[in-house]
Amino acid sequence: MDAETSVAGDQDAAAHAAREVIELLEVLWSKGRDITPTAPVSSSQLRVLYALDGAEGINLRTLGEYLGSAPSSVSRMCDRLHALGFIERSLSSASRRELELRLSSRGENYLNELRARRESALLEAISAMRPSERSALVKGLSGFHRSVECTAPRPRPGDGRPVESA
Repeated sequence: MDAETSVAGDQDAAAHAAREVIELLEVLWSKGRDITPTAPVSSSQLRVLYALDGAEGINLRTLGEYLGSAPSSVSRMCDRLHALGFIERSLSSASRRELELRLSSRGENYLNELRARRESALLEAISAMRPSERSALVKGLSGFHRSVECTAPRPRPGDGRPVESA
């Protein structure tokens, strides 16, 4: 087996393993959303909350581009999240014709609680791993995170374009 074939095989094996873990996490995460003390949100609405997390305010167009969704779909998702009290809308400082979207304190609390439940579930599984496996997991996930961040930048407030990653 030559080096090129070996690299392709390693990449295929990594993609397969990542897909399997993601499928397991999706099941675990959906269970966590079902027991949420506040109103549950869909996975699409959760993506909106993640996009707004840490943002200083972005408009619907920027959010839609980031999510790859039609403006009408993004608007409906934001309507629901606003009705739940998870996001706030305010007039844009750049243009009076635009609204800026931000996480509300309730939205931040929801994400914090959700993340805490998820981390608790992960800690249960990770604690059963050998230390060398945990170390390899951290290293692999860190590399995966950097790779994804380079290909999926976060939205930037104001100009309607995605954030450029460093």
